[in-house]
Parts: sequence; structure tokens; C-alpha cells
Amino acid sequence: MNQPLLQPQQTLYQADPALSKHVKDVQDKLYHLCHEHVTRPVRVQMMNGQVHEGVIVQVDEGHLYLHVSSTSARAFGNPWVPNPWVQPNVILPLVLYNLLVISLL
Repeated sequence: MNQPLLQPQQTLYQADPALSKHVKDVQDKLYHLCHEHVTRPVRVQMMNGQVHEGVIVQVDEGHLYLHVSSTSARAFGNPWVPNPWVQPNVILPLVLYNLLVISLL
């Protein structure tokens, strides 16, 4: 049987170790900060400019879980016409290192 030739892997990107440590430090700081404010309403601005408002319901080592209304979570459809397929409340997972600003409301 013919075996496919294995070619060595080519690394496309490797983070600088100092950058990796800095990102991990920021992620740890955000984890502890957000953990202290579970159940609090917040406004979160992402690195790409998106803004979300909701209540922090959980945080883990990599994500902030924000309870938001469907109107603030890019829901599809007409907001004035009831739609049985759209839930009124959703949990939005946000990546901790992608957060730019967190403000208490």
C-alpha cells in the first residue's frame, strides 16, 4: 500500500514569549476582576469596536459570559414582531483577551 509522504510542518506564526506572558497576565487580571463582579450589569467594549451591555453571569479562565437581551446580541428579525425562534435572553461568551473596556452600569 502506498503511504502518503509526510512533510514537515511549517510554522505560520509563533507568538513572542514576552507577548505571550503579557497576554496571560492580562487574562488573569481580567478573570479576577470579572469574577469579583459576577451578577453586576456592565458595558463591554471589544477590541473590534463592538459594544455589549448585560449582566456578568460567569467567568472562566478564557471567557466572560454576559447575559444580554436578544436586541443587543445581534438577533435577526423584526424586534416589534414576536418570533418564537428568537429567545428573549441569551448568554454571550466573550474572549477575555479581546476585551478593551468594561464599565459598571
